Amino acid sequence: MAVLHQAELRPTKLELLTSWLPTLPWSGLAGGEALRVVATFRFDDPAGEVGVETFLVRAGDGPLLNVPLTYRAAPLEGAEDFLVTTLEHSVLGRRWVHDAAGDPVWADAAHRAAVTGGREADLQRAVDGRLEPAPKNGWASGDGDAAEAGAITAVEGVSTEGAVTTVRTPLATIVLPRVLTGPAAPALPAGARLTASWGEDEAAAVAVVLP
Repeated sequence: MAVLHQAELRPTKLELLTSWLPTLPWSGLAGGEALRVVATFRFDDPAGEVGVETFLVRAGDGPLLNVPLTYRAAPLEGAEDFLVTTLEHSVLGRRWVHDAAGDPVWADAAHRAAVTGGREADLQRAVDGRLEPAPKNGWASGDGDAAEAGAITAVEGVSTEGAVTTVRTPLATIVLPRVLTGPAAPALPAGARLTASWGEDEAAAVAVVLP
């Protein structure tokens, strides 16, 4: 279960995406484009410490981009290359935002969901000291049928070629397509898939665990 707080963020998540994504060649963004968040979904951190959230965003009628982020109360040691920015959260304080490709908590969540047929976290909104169900605009589910998945606790290497980021861990290799629609969307290899869905019957694989 992911808890959403009624909080002010500085910068907002859309502002940080708007400034960061144009610095990444795979985004195809030059800067100055107005981004729109099409959908989001979250995964639980078993330790309850790290926020794990994926954004599906686009500029105008451009391709849909797959942008998983993690939020931490301190920078992830050894992951300086994956630090996007810090933001001030009016409830939780300063949060260090990372490109999730370099974060083992995201790798563990994506791997576990893909190979066991798991799904995104349920959302609860904190309102006046109580929790209420919160609506979703995005979903994710795996197509694997393994009874269990080992825990991923480290990322050994990350490389990006074109619109594909490959995340290597001691337990598995995860393919992360950065572009989901349009001519730049890559062909994906065989493996256990994590598929996101949104809107009216729209869906795309957002991670593949290689066999």
